[in-house]
This record gives sequence, C-alpha cells and structure tokens, in this order.
Amino acid sequence: MPQQPEGLNDWIAFLGRADIPVLGQTARELDRLRSDDSQLNARGVADVVTDDPLMTVKLLRYMQTHKHRNQTYELVDVKQALLMMGLDTFFREVPAMPLAEALLSEQGAALTHLLHTVRRAQRAAYYAFDWALRLHDLHAEEVQVSALLAHVSEILMWCFSPARMLEIQRLQEADPALRSAAAQKRVLGFAGMELQRQLTAAWRLPELLGNLTDPAQAGSARVRNVMLAVNLARHSAHGWHGAALPDDYDEIAALLRMEPNKVMALVQAGPAID
Repeated sequence: MPQQPEGLNDWIAFLGRADIPVLGQTARELDRLRSDDSQLNARGVADVVTDDPLMTVKLLRYMQTHKHRNQTYELVDVKQALLMMGLDTFFREVPAMPLAEALLSEQGAALTHLLHTVRRAQRAAYYAFDWALRLHDLHAEEVQVSALLAHVSEILMWCFSPARMLEIQRLQEADPALRSAAAQKRVLGFAGMELQRQLTAAWRLPELLGNLTDPAQAGSARVRNVMLAVNLARHSAHGWHGAALPDDYDEIAALLRMEPNKVMALVQAGPAID
C-alpha cells in the first residue's frame, strides 16, 4: 500500500480524491440488475446502493461534486439522486469498483473488521428507517442514510489504513479501559469522530449526520432515532444478551411511545445477527 497520509487535513484531502471501494456483494447485485432490463429501475438500484455504506457515500460524494448550479438543496435520497442523474450515467460515472475485498486481499483481519462494521451499519440503517416510518417522519430516507453512514469514516479507514486500524484494535484489547478516541489519537494523531465530522462537512453529507455530533441537537427526535439505532446495532452485535440492551429498549420505548417489552420483541424480529 502506498505511503499513508499524515494528519487530519492530509486524510481529508486523500479521501476526497480516493477511489472509494465497494462491497463485492454490491457489485454482483448491480451487475445482475443491469443485465436484466425487466428488473432494472431506480428503486431496485437504490435498494442495493443503500445496503452498502461505501457505495452510498461514493454516490453522494459524486453528486455533490457534479450538482447543477441551480441546485440549492442537498440530495440525501438515493433513489432521487439516481432519477436525477439517470441509470446510464450512474453505471458509467460511479462504477461498482474497486472491490473492498480485493483491496484488503492480504489483510484478512482488517477485512473481517471492515465487514463487521459494515454489518452494524446495515442493521442500524434498518432500525432507524423502520422507526422513522413509525414516527411518520417525512424524510425517513435521510434518517436511514444517516444511520448507515454514522461511522463511514471508520469504514473508510479500514479500507485505506488497515495496519493502523489494527494497531488501534490491539491497544484497546490490551487495555479495555482505553477509550476509542484516545487510542485513535495515539495511532492516527486525531480522533475518528473529528474525521467523521470534517468529512460530513466537506462532502456535504446529510445535515442530520452532522447533527449527530452537535450537543445542541441531542434532544431532536431524528438525532435520537439515529443514535439509538447505532447503539442498538453495536450492543447487539454479538447477540441479544448485552448488558447495555435493557437501557436501549427503555430509550427506544420512550422514542416510539411503546412498552419496553414490545420494543424488545420488535427489534429482535429485525435483521438477523450474524
């Protein structure tokens, strides 16, 4: 792998011009849709794109750098973006390559961590979207995409700096009391959340995504939706026995105005845990 960027600003610049990889499953599904005119439509392509945080951010970054001069709003609905640009342009300008699996072909441990992080993002997006619909949120797609991309900077760093990410992992395993931000600063020189915040601003990702790190927005129902979905996906990553889950159920119950035991049944009926 070529020489790594040094410092937060260098990483922002590097990621801004990097060819973002996508998941192999995404590439296969898009190829399948493209080869069958009877199934090729914006809704089907959008469903595939929004199951992959890498492909989603690749598309949104492209749209921001190629938007029309008279476009005054930010595109956060993937289906709307695809309809605006057209599927032919999408396949030509935002190809499903390179593959993350190929990029990390000699970094098996990093690939495993990447795929686990992606899986958590997918589950968070599923829950956030479901709850947004239950709350009659008129912009449920923004909630879904924001949950999917809540840790996109971490996902990108697994792709482009696997050795350093593994070192952060080793530090935390050796010292369970070491906070993630402290380990990241020790290895990278900056906290991952700061990279996330600056990428969100630089690439004009959904405003809701930026609000996740704004203490003034902590009481917003939409922010709470995304954060609770992200927390639930993390706390249940290894099963439904995590010590933090009862508190999650209580907080989700307050958001949805449901009983905690009904919330527990609702979320456990969601996407399966690997």
